[in-house]
Parts: sequence; C-alpha cells; structure tokens
Amino acid sequence: MTRTTPSGTPEQRAARRHTAMPHPPARPAASPWQALAIVLVGAFMAVLDTFIVLVAAPAIQADLHASAADIQLILAGYQLTYAIALITGARLGDRYGRRRLFLIGMALFTLASVGCAVSPDPGSLIAARLAQGLTAAAMFPQVFAMIQVLIPAAQRPKAFGALGAVIGMATIVGQLLGGVLISTGFTSALSAGLFGSSWRSVFWVNVPIGLATLLLAVLRVPESRAPDARRLDLPGAVVLTVALFLLVVPLVEGRAYGWPAWTWLSLAGSAPAFAVFALVERRVATAGGAPLVHPGLLRARPFAVGTTLVVVAYAGINSFFLILSLTLQDGLGMDALGAGLVYTPLAVAFLGASILAGRLAGFGRRVLQAGALVGGLGYVAAIVLVSTAGTGLTAWALAPPLVLVGAGNGLLVTPLLNAVLGNVGTEEVGMASGVLSTCQQVGGAVGVAVVGVLYYHSLGDAAHNDTVVYGHALTTAVVFNLALAAAISALLPFLPDTAAARPHAPAGHPNTPPTSGT
Repeated sequence: MTRTTPSGTPEQRAARRHTAMPHPPARPAASPWQALAIVLVGAFMAVLDTFIVLVAAPAIQADLHASAADIQLILAGYQLTYAIALITGARLGDRYGRRRLFLIGMALFTLASVGCAVSPDPGSLIAARLAQGLTAAAMFPQVFAMIQVLIPAAQRPKAFGALGAVIGMATIVGQLLGGVLISTGFTSALSAGLFGSSWRSVFWVNVPIGLATLLLAVLRVPESRAPDARRLDLPGAVVLTVALFLLVVPLVEGRAYGWPAWTWLSLAGSAPAFAVFALVERRVATAGGAPLVHPGLLRARPFAVGTTLVVVAYAGINSFFLILSLTLQDGLGMDALGAGLVYTPLAVAFLGASILAGRLAGFGRRVLQAGALVGGLGYVAAIVLVSTAGTGLTAWALAPPLVLVGAGNGLLVTPLLNAVLGNVGTEEVGMASGVLSTCQQVGGAVGVAVVGVLYYHSLGDAAHNDTVVYGHALTTAVVFNLALAAAISALLPFLPDTAAARPHAPAGHPNTPPTSGT
C-alpha cells in the first residue's frame, strides 16, 4: 500500500507541483525576418559565385596551365547546370520541404566549393563547378518560395526589396572581393601562402559562410512544403532538362567559340523540345498528376507578362555589366579591383532604390515604370558622355550614368519580382519560383550573347587600351540596353497593377505561416 500523508500521496504532491509551477517556455518560433535574412545569404552566395570567378580566371589559367576552352567551361559550367536545374530544384522543395532542400543545397554547395578550392587540374575544377551549379539550383529557388510562405502579404514588397538588393549587391561584391583577394598585393600574397595559389581563396571564402548559414538555418528557418505535393514529374524533368540544355549551352558558349554550326542547330532544336515539354505537362495535368510546370500557370496573364519582363530586364542587366567590365579593363587598362570599384556608384544606387521600391509598393506599376524610365535615361547619358569624351574618357566620368542605371534597375527589379509571384498560391509557389529563377538565368544569357555580338563586331581588331574604339563599341552596345528599357516600358501596361489588387490570404488558406520544423 502506498504511504499517505496529510498532503496526499507522492504522486498527488508531484501533480500539484506540476500544476503550480509554470511550464518551461517552448522555443520561440523563428521570426520570419530572421529566417529570411539567413536564406538570403544562400541567394547571395549563389549569385556571387557567378561573378567572383570571372576575376580569378587569369590566375586559374596560369596556375593550372588551363586552355582557353577549359577556362570557358570553368566560367560557364556553373551557369549551365544552375540554369538547367532550377525548376527541378524548386519542385523538389515543394515535395520534400523547402528548408530541407535549402539545407541540402547549402551543404553540398559548401562541399563543392571545397572541391573547387583543392582542384589539382582543370578537369577537376570543371567537375566541381558543375556540381556547384547543381547545388545552387537546389538552394536558390527556395528563397523565393520562403518569402511567399513566411512573410505576410503586406510586407512582401519589403522582402523582395531585400532580395533584389542582395542579388544586385552580389554581382558587384563578386568583382570587388575577387579583385581584393587576387589583385591586391598583401591579400594576394596571404592567399597564396595559405592556400598555395591566390585564386583558391575565392572558393575557400564560401566555406565558413556556408557552415555558419547551415547552423543558423537549422536553428531559425521553419519548414514548409506545398499542400498535397506529389512525386516529381520525372518525364517532364527529363524533357525540360534537354530543352534548357539545347537553349542555354549555345547562349553561354556560342560567343567564345565563334558561333559554329552546332550552336545554331542547338538553338533551333530547343523550340521543338519545349513544345514536347508542353505536351508532356498537359498530359500529366490531364491525367490528374503533378506536372513540373502547370500549363495553367504559364497561361495566367500576370505570370506570363511578368516572366517575359524578367527575361528582358535581366538581359539588360547582365549584358550591361559585361560590356562595362570589358571597356574598363580592356579599353581603359584598369585591373579587376579598379574596375570593380567603378561599380560602387551603381551598387549604392541599386541598393538604395531597391529599399525605396519596397516602401513604395502602394504606387504599384508606376514604380516599375519609373525604374524603366530612369534606367533608360542612364543609358542615354552613357551614350552621350562616351560619344563626346573621345580620348578623354575616364572611368569615373561614367559615375553619373551608372547612378541612373543602378537606381533604375533597383526600382524595376524589386517590385517586378513581387508582381510576378504576388498572385501565386502556396501550392504553386515553388513551381513559379523555379520558372522565375530560370527566366533570370536565360534572360541574362540571351542578353550577354546578343550584346557580345554587337560589342565585338564594333571592336573589330582594335588593340587594348584604344579608348576611342572601345568607347564606340560601348555606345553601340548600350543602344541594345536602351532598346530593352523601351521594350520594358511597352510591356508594363499589360502587367496587372499591384496597387489595384493586393493578395490577401483568407483564414485557413495555405498562405498562412507554416509551422516550424526541424
């Protein structure tokens, strides 16, 4: 028999203590803004590694005795696998969890960075770069999806403002950081002493950042997945991979190889491949399956017009960065660090305009129109300034046009990302994020391919440091950027105005915040 006391049995006393004492507080749910800040580091790293390696290319070629073809694959291999796998990566996040895919992508991206840093020969570095691109594709589209499911609708413009600023800053910081690590005497010598070659530091820098981001993401990023997500559409994934491969490879590689016949055959073959993909997806949807990209999503006017605008906008951004870098380094004789510093006015203007655009969300489409106009004025100013400068052209004389271009892109890109995803439901947000990310990459590749033809045709056989000829090539190519800004202005009236109708998730809608997961 259990011994009793005036206060009851031991079990009863324990029960009273349990009810009298307050329960220890559960771990507080992560702030959505803290979680967003963590995953934005992943977006920053994915974009950074497209640009930081451009600066390291000469050092890589000299140290590894790489051929020109090897260097092209080291530079382009990352972009190829990255662009091709983005939609599949997004859909895997829908099914298996966006946080989980982000963690897997970040862990493997960090490991691939180590593989790049220790590569003993060009072949090993090419393989590691291909792996980097695939892992970035698993990580990056989850950021778009998490914004949609973590951040309340009214605050999403600010979140996309932060994302736009991060993407823009990564393009500039990549060139600056690469220049500091490789071109500056002290840091170059330190990098060479620590890692054997100065160029290896551009990959090692990813490792501590990646490990810290992994730890923070485990602790502070909640899990989410698409409601009723089903198994991956493997036939659609295979056909889409083939179609994107046929499209992206010639766009990325064509200029370096002089546009041989295979590039044109590949581009021509991409059209029927995308047609086959559309047919496969229609059949999967008709059969009640879960297509990789739902045909109805692409038929929705806001999404179709928005993604077209994303392609055109990124064609302008990436192509302008290319011709400006070539002019500064080959035409004006600047080193990589000096050329990167010239981007500072553009970067500051882009960052400020991105933040401002998030606060001006209530003005809707007018913010995008202002961005296209300001960017177009920047291109006009660049054409006038370079045309009149002649042999007196200096890098810092370009600062006023660069401020306008940076401000215009900041006002345009930030609200455009929100407008494209603003009316997409949670069940389709991963799919839409993958398509949007792919459009960014394809648009950038198209812009670089087209502007490269214009720029190099105008250069002809000009020698380096020929300021007049390089200035003329720059103005010729910037006309293309001006035409893209005009195309954006013409397309914007067809984009539904976000100021007229803001998305609101009703009670019980899947857009309500997800529960934390581990």
